[in-house]
Amino acid sequence: MVTLDLVSGEDIAKLVIPNDLPDEGPSFKAYIEAKVYDKDGRLIQYRKQPMRSPTQYLLALISIPLVGTYSSSSSSQAPGILVNVLGLPSQQYSYLTGNYNSANILWDFSIYLGSGTQTFSPTLNSLAAPIANGSGAGQLTYSSVSVNYSGTDIYTYITAINYSSTTINVTEIGLIATIYIQFQNSSNAYQANTYTALLTYDTFSPPITMPPGAIATFKIVLSFLG
Repeated sequence: MVTLDLVSGEDIAKLVIPNDLPDEGPSFKAYIEAKVYDKDGRLIQYRKQPMRSPTQYLLALISIPLVGTYSSSSSSQAPGILVNVLGLPSQQYSYLTGNYNSANILWDFSIYLGSGTQTFSPTLNSLAAPIANGSGAGQLTYSSVSVNYSGTDIYTYITAINYSSTTINVTEIGLIATIYIQFQNSSNAYQANTYTALLTYDTFSPPITMPPGAIATFKIVLSFLG
């Protein structure tokens, strides 16, 4: 059983790598948090660090609410940044009769963990070595991803369990977006096309270490300010 609330401030101080988060700008902040518990539910590792590596896909996506890169009701074309960066279609609807010529964009989030490392580039769209979902050697068993919203903050969580007999080191973490385009197709029926993009890529140094039987929770927080 994980004892989330039975850790003192002194215990945290001993485990945490300095987590003072510098000012990263007036409009957008983000951080990553990881906690590892042993098989008896004791907290054995804690990490909180700024999220430092947003990709071009995140910057394109957050441009919608931050700077208004959306199309007006009188337009049938997607803004260039969404087409050129995210690879979304410039015109998605295909039912050309009546008042159905519109499309909506929605998105959801998930967290990927990996055991590799790579040089960051704004165009990265995958982890170097994603850790597979399973109970075998080098695998982690993942919970469903939870996403909560509070004011201007988006919280994305995932829990991972090491059911294998070997220690697993988590060295990379990424926030993934699944983007949905909803529209009326040529038969005047609802349709949704999906696209995926790696929004952030960060590494843990030293790694987040998960011994056999360990449970870890990972959280990525995006905060929109101003």
